[in-house]
This record gives sequence, C-alpha cells and structure tokens, in this order.
Amino acid sequence: MPLGLGRRKKASPLVENEEAEPIRAGLNVPGMDGLDGGGVGLGEGTTQEGLPPPPTSLRPRLIFHTQLAHGSPTGRIEGFSNVRELYTKIGEAFGIAPPEVMFCTLNTHKVDMDKLLGGQIGLEDFIFAHIKGQRKEVEVFKGEDALGLTITDNGAGYAFIKRIREGSVVHQIQVINVGDMIESINGHSLIGCRHYEVAKMLKELPKGKDFVLKMVEPLKAFDMISQRSGGARAGSGTQLGTGKGTLRLRSKGPATLEELPSAFEEKAIEKVDDLLESYMGIRDSELAATMVELGKDKKNPDEFAEALDETLGDFAFPDEFVFDVWGAIGDAKVGRL
Repeated sequence: MPLGLGRRKKASPLVENEEAEPIRAGLNVPGMDGLDGGGVGLGEGTTQEGLPPPPTSLRPRLIFHTQLAHGSPTGRIEGFSNVRELYTKIGEAFGIAPPEVMFCTLNTHKVDMDKLLGGQIGLEDFIFAHIKGQRKEVEVFKGEDALGLTITDNGAGYAFIKRIREGSVVHQIQVINVGDMIESINGHSLIGCRHYEVAKMLKELPKGKDFVLKMVEPLKAFDMISQRSGGARAGSGTQLGTGKGTLRLRSKGPATLEELPSAFEEKAIEKVDDLLESYMGIRDSELAATMVELGKDKKNPDEFAEALDETLGDFAFPDEFVFDVWGAIGDAKVGRL
C-alpha cells in the first residue's frame, strides 16, 4: 500500500550501520500507592487536554535513595521532573557538579546497560549515579563500514557507548568499553549532541582511514575494573519496579501520573523498537512507545504517517518503515506478535 502521499520530504534518514539509542528525558515510575490502577493523562505541560498542570502542592512527593556507583553514603533525592533535574538533585546530595554525572543505573552499581535509567523507575528502585572517571584518547582504524557500536545519550548532553558488537572493529580495541562517554571525534566536540548525530558522524567517517576518539570512562569501583560488555540487548524482558501507576517525567511540564502500558502496548513497543534498529540503527523504547501511542487509534497507514510527520518529523522515517510499524501495531492488537 502506498504511503505518505503529500508527506513532507526531509533530510535522508540514518542507516543502520551505526546504532543509536537515547535515554529519554521522560521516565516511568511504577508502584504509585493508592492509584487503583488509574492515571492522569500525559501532555506537554498539561495533565488533560485543555487543563493546566496541577499546582506544585498537589503533585506527588516521591523520595528516592541513591548512591554514587563507585561507592558513597546513601543519599535521598526528590522534587525532579526530568533527567537534568535528577542530575542536579544527585549533585546536591553528594556535593558534586551535575555535569559530572554521566548516567544512572537502577539497583546495580555496575555498568549494566539492561538496568540503565531511562525507561521506567519503580518506587522501590535504588538509583546509582555513574560519574566521570579517567579520560582517554584512542586512535581507531576504520577497516569496515560499521564500527559495531550502539550509541545512546543521557538526555542531558552526553553520548556514550551502550553496546559493542562482538567481533567488530571496536571490539578488538580493549581500551574502549561500554559506558564510555564520547567527548569528541577528530577534535569535533560532541558535548550537547544527540545519539543519532553521533551515530551519523561515526558512519560518515571514511573507511580505510584512522580517526581519533576522545572519551571519558565512568569512575569504577574495584569489582568493576575488568568489566567489558553491557550484557544482553535492550528490550530483553527485564521489568523494573512494581505496582499499578506510572510517574512520567517530561522535558517540558510537570511529572504526571498514568497507567502502566497494556499487554498490547508492551508487545507493540518491543516490535517497533526492533524495527527502529533494523531500519535506522536506533534502539529507543521511549520513541517506540510514542509511535505506538500515535498509531493505535489511526484508521489507516496514511493517517499514521501524517501523525508521525507532525510529531516526529525530524527523524525522517522512510515510508517502508512506517508501513512496517503500522503492521506491527496492527499485529499486536490482534495478538499475532
């Protein structure tokens, strides 16, 4: 079925050679007591269409426990609505500058990418903050089109390595590890760049030539020194947190409450995330969830394509990808996935 008649044409999309996966500014926190499975609708700064956000005094007060991943006393943090504010609160708790925080993991101090904070956080989850450690500079020979990296970002201006494919160019370089933040490529600063921008730069580096990466590794505890990989692929089924409610943190607007994803939505999100990686070299469960939300009530793929252009036009999704996503959402509805 033809798609996107009249769709706005944008720049060529990324291809799948270098992967990218962001940590979104929006987080989900299951386990909200007393919600009876109910929720408050989400929006950019509003809780229901046409209604203003609730006053601060009526918003839920949530307190989380946190430590620095390399070792520290336990701190208590509250009152954050997005990732940048979370890092600020962590900085205040431990007397460090917020830009020192690279990323956070849940319920483990290790650089475990399956436990990366960014999709959802339960009320009983423990937050471990990984801060900047040793800086390093590595010269890499690009002997293949793909370097074998999956890039993610922390939602606050840092892009780092989420996965290294076994047998790839980078896998042969032992000083490059999962969790390393990429500061620059050939002297070009990447501070403030998104995951897909870094992935595009890596892909466009000429094959058969050397390039220089400047990186910062997370400060490690003694039992993490030999750690190399980040474990299983994202979306492997690890469910963090318990409970009926979800607190979502947005880059704009206050934190709001909503229900956990349905079984249909979970299946559709996982499949769409797979399609993102296959077509565009991106793994991003939050982006996949947004696409499922946009598509679940649409009557045909052209309506879906229009909604994607309006909301996520900067990604310039190819028509064949949009059609496959539409099919995946439909299959999830009827239980085919």
